[in-house]
Amino acid sequence: MTLLRNSGYWRWSAGVQLNRLPATMAPLAFTVLTTAATGSYRLGGIMMAVFVAAEMVGAVPTGRLLDRVGPARGLVVLLPLVAAGLFLLAAVASAGAPDWVLLALAVPPGLVAGGLNGGFRTLLAGTVTEDELPRAVSVDAMILEGVIVGGPLLVALLATSGPVVPVLAMAVVALLAALLVPRRTVRVAPQRTVERQRIPVAACVPWLAGLFTVGLLLSTIEVGLLPLVQRLGAPDSATAIVIVVLCAASVTGSAVYAARGKEGDPRLFLAGFVLGGIVVSAGFGWAGLLGGVALIGLCTGPLMAVSSVNLQKLLPERRRSEGFSLAFTVQASGFGLGSLAIGVLPMWMAPLLGVLAAVVSCAMLVARPRRAIGTPSVTS
Repeated sequence: MTLLRNSGYWRWSAGVQLNRLPATMAPLAFTVLTTAATGSYRLGGIMMAVFVAAEMVGAVPTGRLLDRVGPARGLVVLLPLVAAGLFLLAAVASAGAPDWVLLALAVPPGLVAGGLNGGFRTLLAGTVTEDELPRAVSVDAMILEGVIVGGPLLVALLATSGPVVPVLAMAVVALLAALLVPRRTVRVAPQRTVERQRIPVAACVPWLAGLFTVGLLLSTIEVGLLPLVQRLGAPDSATAIVIVVLCAASVTGSAVYAARGKEGDPRLFLAGFVLGGIVVSAGFGWAGLLGGVALIGLCTGPLMAVSSVNLQKLLPERRRSEGFSLAFTVQASGFGLGSLAIGVLPMWMAPLLGVLAAVVSCAMLVARPRRAIGTPSVTS
């Protein structure tokens, strides 16, 4: 594969993984910090909720800013600002600041960090060719699995040196990500008009719905692991088996998709979500739980990849950071709703919410195949 010899892609990949790492470290890092500072782990959970809310609020405005100044230039400036905010949070926590101050200081880095993934995703379009893009997104999804698992492990290791060390490490990682922002990308043609092109929202909705479905169903499975396992009469430690199956299936699905190097039909992957969610909900013993989780994992990477590739075709070049930031926000809202569903719905019903989202997404793609599938690229 030519992608494996593309040094620009690997620089981009290293930068984007470092940019994502603080977000995967934050839940445990904030909990460790606040537990040491106040004696309560609950403040850490509230701080993480505030941080995520700030990310969602700031995602689109930050994406617009990156589109105006250029993603590469903007990322080099904004990532150090995130690092500065985290350094300040660590310093103030060490000084024994009140709870409300810690919560307030979680807001600024969250507001800035929300749109950075959109900026990095925009740079990918200038780092790989159009033919390499589906494969590039799939490989990225495989590496992301390692980042998701590695973040909490890194925090657990660093916390042995002091409760403030993980937050300081998050700041250092943000600075390293700034050093790896790709500089040599395909140049965007100068904008001929003052008025910005509109994002074709109606055409983007099916792909945004697909990303929302990924977040919704995955979070339902991940947050509901304990009750799912307890429903089978198994010990709590058995959740590790389900996690391993989900991660292995996700990596396998992305690897197969990357090897093919083609977009594929998203309706097939959504159908996998529907079947997998129904099987998990029905509770057919261990075979049903592991089989349903494996099917969902196999379809996760390909569905994310095909949605991302088609969104890029639809988004005007001058608004891609904004568009991808919106996409990441939509997916994050799916994760949030899935977590909420576990708290308010019976366990058998919660996965069906994700199944319903997958059915709706598939229906939109069936109803408008010409507009939603294989839409030609929109350029400025």
